[in-house]
Amino acid sequence: MSSQETYQEAFWRIEAAVDAGRTDLGSLGFWRLLAKVKREPALATHWADVAGRIDRKAFEARVRLRFPVWFGNAVLLLGVLLGSFAVGMALGTSSPTFAGLALLFAGGAWLVCLHDLAHWLTGRIAGIRFTSYFLSGPFPPRPGLKTDYATYLRAAPAARAWMHASGAIATKAAPFAALAFWPATGAPGWAAWALVGVGLLTVVTDVLFSTKRSDWKKVRRELAVARAQASSR
Repeated sequence: MSSQETYQEAFWRIEAAVDAGRTDLGSLGFWRLLAKVKREPALATHWADVAGRIDRKAFEARVRLRFPVWFGNAVLLLGVLLGSFAVGMALGTSSPTFAGLALLFAGGAWLVCLHDLAHWLTGRIAGIRFTSYFLSGPFPPRPGLKTDYATYLRAAPAARAWMHASGAIATKAAPFAALAFWPATGAPGWAAWALVGVGLLTVVTDVLFSTKRSDWKKVRRELAVARAQASSR
């Protein structure tokens, strides 16, 4: 957005570019424009539908393989239940090796499946809706949950921050939740150490990557918006 360009002109320019096939919203200045809009709650509410429409057009043009939210939630919930079943097997088996493998499976299943479910639950509590699930990342692909950006902008920035944080927290807690059952099983020590290692690895990856590109970066961004809004009152 140039200094001579109004908000309306900027949004029109970006939407016209998206309609013409350009889907890199960053290069079009969309996110810089939204950073300005977010500072004023009235502006965020006013431009929410337009921003949501542009974001959705660009996303759907870029990501062809999408799944309904109810379907993605059902698959992830099934994964959580399978992890819980694995814990039950670990508690009931007489084989230490099987118990250890079952606990590792539970920790892995919860790590993968609770992340987006936590985003979805906290987002819905905050009034944020979601449009679809998709597969993100080069390899291995992982589930992603697409935000409906119109409802995202209407939510309070602190609530948006909690929505982003919830998935990261769930991912970090998952291996340690499985580890909590280890003393009640006959699983060997290597299973406990493996779960600790996975848990610490998720913390390290958050520090190295998430604070720069993913959930924790977004948490810091939205908390900064909340502070900017508070200081302008």
